[in-house]
Amino acid sequence: MRRLLTAALAVFGLAAFLTTPTQAATTAAVFPAEIIGENFPDPDVFEQNGTWYAYATNGARGTLPVATAPSANGPWTVRGDAMPGGPSSAWAQPGRTWAPDVYPNLDGTYTLTYTAWHKASGRQCIGVATATNPLGPFQPVGTTPLICPLNLGGAIDANTFVDTDGTRYLVWKNDGNAIGQASTLWLTRTADNGRTLVGGNTALLTSSSVIEAPDIVRRGSQYVLFFSGGGYTDCNYLTSYATSATLGGPWTTAYRPLLTTATFDNHICGPGGADIVGGKVFVHGWVGNGRHLYVADIGYANDYPVVRGSRVRYEAERGTLNHCVVRSNAAGASDGKVVAYIDYADSWVQNTVYAPVAGGYTLHVAYANGSAATASHGLVVNGNNAGSVSYPVTGWDNWRQSSVSITLNAGWNTIRLTKGTLYTEVDYLEVQ
Repeated sequence: MRRLLTAALAVFGLAAFLTTPTQAATTAAVFPAEIIGENFPDPDVFEQNGTWYAYATNGARGTLPVATAPSANGPWTVRGDAMPGGPSSAWAQPGRTWAPDVYPNLDGTYTLTYTAWHKASGRQCIGVATATNPLGPFQPVGTTPLICPLNLGGAIDANTFVDTDGTRYLVWKNDGNAIGQASTLWLTRTADNGRTLVGGNTALLTSSSVIEAPDIVRRGSQYVLFFSGGGYTDCNYLTSYATSATLGGPWTTAYRPLLTTATFDNHICGPGGADIVGGKVFVHGWVGNGRHLYVADIGYANDYPVVRGSRVRYEAERGTLNHCVVRSNAAGASDGKVVAYIDYADSWVQNTVYAPVAGGYTLHVAYANGSAATASHGLVVNGNNAGSVSYPVTGWDNWRQSSVSITLNAGWNTIRLTKGTLYTEVDYLEVQ
């Protein structure tokens, strides 16, 4: 009778239980740190000899704003303009110099690949500049753009990728959005410290909506292609990714975006322009009228990215169950299935979750409690008693969240929910 559904019970959709936790908790989630508190969009970052360098789209600091820090988390100091002479006067005009990529070459020089305003067409195209110092001054190379497919809307957002065999590429986007056409992320091999192209272009992903700011990372079993989506002008901007066993594809896009305003519980507005450097991910997010720079820890669960502070969902029914059952066709539940009848002394459901680094996290449990009073489950983390999770009354199939603080090890961890007081069904766990 405790699971008897009545017409009077309201059914909450996905958006409701994503944003409406019902148990107050001391949040242990560590959200990305704001490291440059001024406009510093479309970041490109690298570390060399103990110093971190970051570059951004043009703004009040000049054509190529540059900042330095002793560590990824700062403190960061904006140094000024690393390309004070502006883009190539032979083909580009000042303004709209976007999305820089600076790569330190083996010979001690630095190659800048930048997007600039093409004088002849008014579109955006990709050019190259070089310097002998990471702070500049960078000098444009050549009298024509490096990449400029005007029939496809031009080109933006180039990023250098060097594979494990030393082969160097640029991944970039044709700006189809500028002319009402689909946009594609392309891969092009380069030589001569990234200043010349070798061979043709390989299409990676195509979308009729916004897809941009690509960045490729090689993992043991696959390549991970990070990209931004949505309109960059507001909080709908996001970061997602696709994976492939080979650079040539096929590429499989993630089921859910990696970083959104919602997955960070509104701590960043429109997290996009992601640049991955080792165990760190740098993104920009809106603050007032500018996009500030943030950094977070990133790790890889079986070579799939996980970012600390961004919610990752684990369906309870896909875990290991003992003396409980999976209930299908659960109205309003994520993926339509939940774990039910966690009712006995030996009942439990256990999920394996991943943490990029050791430390405090927040566990969100999506649940429905049709008992007459607040219910609970025992909480066991990595085999150790970690207290309990309590669930205020919701009614059956009215899915809400209850949140508690937990401590996780770096890498894989186990979270087990055991029989507590009264009765509750579990939809999913989210670790943040």
